[in-house]
Amino acid sequence: MGYLLTSNLRAGHPDFLDLPWDYPLEQWQRHTERWVDLPAGPSRHPVVFVHYDLNVYALKQLTGSAAEKEYLALRQMQDLRLPVVMPVGHSSTLHDNTEYSVLITRYLDHALPYHSLFMRSSLTRYRDHLLDAMALLLVQLHLAGVFWGDCSLNNTLFRRDAGKLTAYLVDAETAEIHATVSEGMRRHDLDIMEENVQGGLLDLHALGALPQGIDIRAVGPHIRKTYDELWQQVTSEQLIPAGERFRIQERIRRLNDLGFSVHEIELEPSDGGANLRLRAQVTDRYFHRNMLHSLTGLDPEERQARTMLNEIQELKAAMASRQKHSATLSAVAHHWLRETYLPSVERLRPLIDQGSEPAELYCQLLEHKWYLSERASSDVGHATAADDLLCRWRNLPHDVAGVATETDSGSETAG
Repeated sequence: MGYLLTSNLRAGHPDFLDLPWDYPLEQWQRHTERWVDLPAGPSRHPVVFVHYDLNVYALKQLTGSAAEKEYLALRQMQDLRLPVVMPVGHSSTLHDNTEYSVLITRYLDHALPYHSLFMRSSLTRYRDHLLDAMALLLVQLHLAGVFWGDCSLNNTLFRRDAGKLTAYLVDAETAEIHATVSEGMRRHDLDIMEENVQGGLLDLHALGALPQGIDIRAVGPHIRKTYDELWQQVTSEQLIPAGERFRIQERIRRLNDLGFSVHEIELEPSDGGANLRLRAQVTDRYFHRNMLHSLTGLDPEERQARTMLNEIQELKAAMASRQKHSATLSAVAHHWLRETYLPSVERLRPLIDQGSEPAELYCQLLEHKWYLSERASSDVGHATAADDLLCRWRNLPHDVAGVATETDSGSETAG
């Protein structure tokens, strides 16, 4: 038996005092009705999930005061607007005269552990995107001065993002936050990533869950190559002729297209004033997400936001053509939200009730609408596409998570 010693929690969350702290986490399933069965993947430490109303929290048991250290690292990374799980608090417990600490984080809704992308046939289309998502996550961390120290498939969760994936850091035990990350530290992080990724895939291979034809040894180097290409695009200096200043905006647009917000542009005369040396300082990778949120209040993933903004821009052009004058982007965005997005989401309510994430489902609807319109040689509209998507979902087999198999359009209804 044991007991709770101390607890440090952020405001706005439960106090967790009704949990069975008398017992080690491994035994909680038998001692609390708040226990939730969710996929956790392999872990060095005991992990349990508990629910409070509609929210789910993950609790991880560590030795000594390690939970406080990890909590503080996650808080710093969250302040830097990095894709990490939300830190909620940490507690200390005593069991058999041994003190443990427990990290509490908010469960990442609609998240997928890497092994589900291989073991669930309905998620096959996302496997290749996993590698790009991991590379981009490392770029984001290193730009912010974070040395991860344990990048692995096990320590990463993935969320669907307009048909692709966004990666989230879920384990920060070894993370270090600096003003900048040196070249040596970046390379060391990549070396660790390669070794850990190979180990994670070997684990799947041992379970017989790895599809035929995957070269395990090539996956880590592929992520490194993608990382290097992204790092070059984001951080490289650019030499531009002094008379071609339009290239400054070209560089900003390229970075925005990748999702990065540009904080500052540095220009330095070079070659006796004939050229300008251009350096861009990026902040977070939420350019489209920030813009959509300011226009509509929605807060989806970055690629989802970009897809929606593209539709708003198309609507703006169409309205200007019909009305012979241009409306403001904010007015068009409000019209889109009221007349298109919210009615479409409500029409797809049965899928949302089965666990689908609304913003990703809306992006799937746009993909399905495009497919139907191509086949009909005319715009079928959102309502028709939504009804057809619902009809397909109702007539397809589902797995235990409510995920439907892929349709012939290439779109998918996912929980």
